[in-house]
Formats: sequence, C-alpha cells, structure tokens
Amino acid sequence: MKRTNISIFIPHLGCPHKCSFCDQRSISGARKAPTAAEVYELLKSQAPHLEERGITAEIAFFGGSFTAIERGYMESLLCTAARAVKNFPVYTGIRCSTRPDCISEEILDTLKFYGVTAIELGAQSMDDNVLKANERGHSAEDVRKAAQLIKAYGIELGLQMMTGLYCDTSEKCLYTAEEFIKLAPQTVRIYPTVILRNTRLGELFERGEFTSFSFDETVDLCAELLRKFNENKISVIRLGLHASPDVEREMLGGIYHPALREIVESRIFLIDMKARLTGLEKGYYHIYTDTKNLSKLIGQKRCNIMALAELGYEIDVLPLDGEYLLIK
Repeated sequence: MKRTNISIFIPHLGCPHKCSFCDQRSISGARKAPTAAEVYELLKSQAPHLEERGITAEIAFFGGSFTAIERGYMESLLCTAARAVKNFPVYTGIRCSTRPDCISEEILDTLKFYGVTAIELGAQSMDDNVLKANERGHSAEDVRKAAQLIKAYGIELGLQMMTGLYCDTSEKCLYTAEEFIKLAPQTVRIYPTVILRNTRLGELFERGEFTSFSFDETVDLCAELLRKFNENKISVIRLGLHASPDVEREMLGGIYHPALREIVESRIFLIDMKARLTGLEKGYYHIYTDTKNLSKLIGQKRCNIMALAELGYEIDVLPLDGEYLLIK
C-alpha cells in the first residue's frame, strides 16, 4: 500500500528566531494557523479519498517549530490528530517538524502520549559557523543531542538540511551529510536555498553581498548527497521545495525547480554512464535500464544523450526490467 503525508502547516508559530532565509508563509502557502476543528474536518474529508486510492498517510504538522508553539494549542492539534488516527484506519501515525533546541524529555513525553510516530529536526547545517551566520540560534551539538533523545524514545528520526546558505560551501554541505549519517536518521530532506523577499538573505542578495550556489553546482552537489544517503540506506523523502506560486512570486534568487529531484537523479545517471564508458572506444552503444529509469537516463530534452554525444559516444537507450545500467 502506498504511503503519503497529509501536511498541515502551522506558519511561524513557535519559532523563537527569524532565520536568515525564513518566510514560512511564502514557503508553505499558509497564511493563518488552522484551528483544531478545521484540522479534523480536513482529515475527515480526506480519509475516503485516501481509502479509494489505497493510500495510507501520516498526519504531518509542518511549517513552524511545532514543539515550541503554545502548549494548549499544540495539545489540541495532537488530540485531534490522535482522534483521526483512531477513527480512520488510513491514518497510520503523526509526524511533526521542529527545531533541535525545542526537544526535551518533557516534550517527548507529551508527543509520545498522543502517539507521535516521527519527528523531523530542521538542522539545516552541522557547521556552527553556517548556523551562526544564518541566525539559527542553535548549534550542531543541539542537533546531535535532540536526535539521540528522539531515537531513545523509539520515535522515527528525520533530519532536514539546506544547501547554499550564507557562508556555506559544498564541502560544508558534504560534512553535514556525513554528520547526519552518523546520527542514522530514517529520513532526510534536502532543501537548496531559495532567496526570498523580506528575509535577511533577500536583503543581502539585493545589496550584492550574497548569492547562493549556481544551478549546476547545486545539481552536482545534490547528486553526491543523494548517493551518500542512498548508500547508507537513509531515505531522502524530499529534494527541493514543493511547487508553490508564493515561492515563485517572492523569490529573488537561489535554486527552485519543481522537477529538481528528477534532474538530480538524471545527473547521477550521467555521471555513472561517463564512468562506465571511460576507457571504451568512442562509437555506438546500447544502454539498457529498467523502464522506470528511462526518462532519468535520457535526461530532460535528451540532455544526457547529447552530453555523451559530445564526448564521442552515440547512445541508444533500451528497456530491460530490473537493470540499472548495462552497456553493450
């Protein structure tokens, strides 16, 4: 059975800091916090649609720092979600996102009581200089402590990272990935920085004092990050922001593309094809891959095929079930 999230955005509420990149209303598209009654009606209305499609879902509270919002409001949302889990079999659990410095045993006791099954920490970077430059208000050690505590409670751990922040480098992003791997989360999200109006990064960008990584640099970096996490059996459940008219309207720079993951996975195929063709005589080859990989291997507008042609390799792509990459 397929799984998904029913995402409920709680914009800005609970955040003790305004980070350099943050405008949650643009990122999430949410303009006001929902009431518990509104949340239940949403979950009730979605349950039959999920059931018809054979999909189960976790109820996911995203958008702010969930464990730092006003306690009564937080518990009313958790109680509502727990009621939906009990009443509608399509809902399998509750997940939330929060800051690493907003996790404690007392908070985890509350989350566990209401049946929270997964917590995602917005770590963003494991480099303290990057965290300080972007006004995160927590340290890498806070991430480590919170992650270990969540796992000790038997709750699934998710970690979120960003690339291309102020004072960031590709090397620092790769270091963040290695530190994440040491913490052994079940899931990771990778968000290349989008520079939005009405943020500190936006101000720095408009003054010419900051620009994020280029598109190609980001794709190459995310390809390496994705490969690292895959090799360590850590599921990357999101790469890039969701498609959003608000982001498209408010962005000044940075990296945003609705098909970013597909582009990154296609870049991995290109890297692997180049590696396997190296040393072979230039000429004509058949490359076989599973049907589900065909579009990624070929690349958008046949970019991978053209890139290999420039190197002297003419490629014909053919389907072969269960195959990743076979060259003949």
